[in-house]
Amino acid sequence: MSATSFSELGLGPELLRAVSEAGYSQPTPIQAKAIPVILEGKDVMGGAQTGTGKTAGFALPILHRLQPQANTSPSPARHPVRALILAPTRELAIQVEESVKEYGKHTGLRSTCVYGGVDIRQQLPIVRAGVEILVATPGRLLDHVEQKSVSLSQVEIFVLDEADRMLDMGFIPDIKRIMALLPATARRQNLLFSATFSNEIKKLADQLLNAPELIEVARRNTAAETVEQAVYKVPQEAKRALLTAIVTSRGLRQVLCFVRTKHGASRLARQLERDGLATAAIHGDKTQNARLDALQAFKDAKLEVLVATDVAARGLDVDDLPLVVNYELPHVPEDYIHRIGRTGRAGASGEAISFVAPEEEKYLGEIEKLMKKKIAVRTQEGFDPVAASARAATARTHERTARRDERAPRERAGARPPRPDAARSDTSRAPVGRSRREQEREEAYARNPDQPPVDRSRANASAATALTRGQTSYGLRRGKAREVPALLLKRKAPQTQDA
Repeated sequence: MSATSFSELGLGPELLRAVSEAGYSQPTPIQAKAIPVILEGKDVMGGAQTGTGKTAGFALPILHRLQPQANTSPSPARHPVRALILAPTRELAIQVEESVKEYGKHTGLRSTCVYGGVDIRQQLPIVRAGVEILVATPGRLLDHVEQKSVSLSQVEIFVLDEADRMLDMGFIPDIKRIMALLPATARRQNLLFSATFSNEIKKLADQLLNAPELIEVARRNTAAETVEQAVYKVPQEAKRALLTAIVTSRGLRQVLCFVRTKHGASRLARQLERDGLATAAIHGDKTQNARLDALQAFKDAKLEVLVATDVAARGLDVDDLPLVVNYELPHVPEDYIHRIGRTGRAGASGEAISFVAPEEEKYLGEIEKLMKKKIAVRTQEGFDPVAASARAATARTHERTARRDERAPRERAGARPPRPDAARSDTSRAPVGRSRREQEREEAYARNPDQPPVDRSRANASAATALTRGQTSYGLRRGKAREVPALLLKRKAPQTQDA
């Protein structure tokens, strides 16, 4: 029988107090099943839809198990890393550490988060001072290992969060390097959590886990039942107009819109801004501060639309997010589940809609096959996709013309002025048989006071003779001295007069 309150799970009073202050009274199914097993010290392979409370499912029992080792000593040696939590993205790592800090605020345990994209020197003092719980992205953790700022030799609990995303992002080599730095598998507790499972995840679990207990609270690879899903079949060029129509007609704020590429995210955000919607973009090329600022503005409902790549599909937790839009369907069907899992979290209702162009029908088929269900097709009242496509084509033409007209004055203003010698009369050009370079050199000699005077008529006659003999214009005969450039001539030292 599942627990109906956190007090039935065997957690300490400090944790129960923090959970109550966070406003939680009843554990989710994954929490009710996972927490007792983790408290027993067993390895766990847990699976549940995103947004169902997996973070608290492992954070609470970890805090409970480590609380007896909490202390106030200033010595870093008294605060070794005892629990290591790996996350695939900066956003998810920050979210996990925030949860650990909130649940553990009455325990006295130290925690911190390290991730890339910021100067490592900002993180070194905190890590070197000692923390019991370390949340990290794989690459930055290895940076700290190389800096010798962190030791993993005393890790008692190892958590791999969003394991399927780790595989997708190519982190397996880094994870194996990290595992080699940890105590032996049999000497530590290992927890693997993921919203989706695959054969590759099972292979990783065989290497990481020791006789794990499998915990699943729903059928694999399914979206939360609280999320209402729908599909709008629309040409690619009409998607922007449809998105604007949906947001404005409903008066929505906090709409999370997913696209496939970083360039596409920035471009769509600019276009929606021109349409009058408060919009920002978040993707991997944005700096960490810019990403955090955009997320905070989105959480504060200062943005109507946040355009994101899949970097935000994990780790973005917004209370009561009303709508997720798949502006472009993902190529990997599992990513669809993670995207729409940003809404309908913690039992709340949510809505997820997808814009499907004719060329994306195959991706829709793969998603429906994965979830083993058909997604309802819907239309927007009063929206004509054909007319929207025509308006979009006209707008693109006007934009290209405007950009071309805008560039023309700049190009004219920045055009190179004619060369000074272009206005010269034909009589000033170099004589036949002499190159422009030779003429410029001779003119430089004439302007340089250190160059001895040259009889030009004799020099021209010598040059003409050399050309008739097939020789070069200067350095006329082998062994004959060349005319020395003025810049290489040494000035004579001024003679001093004896007093």
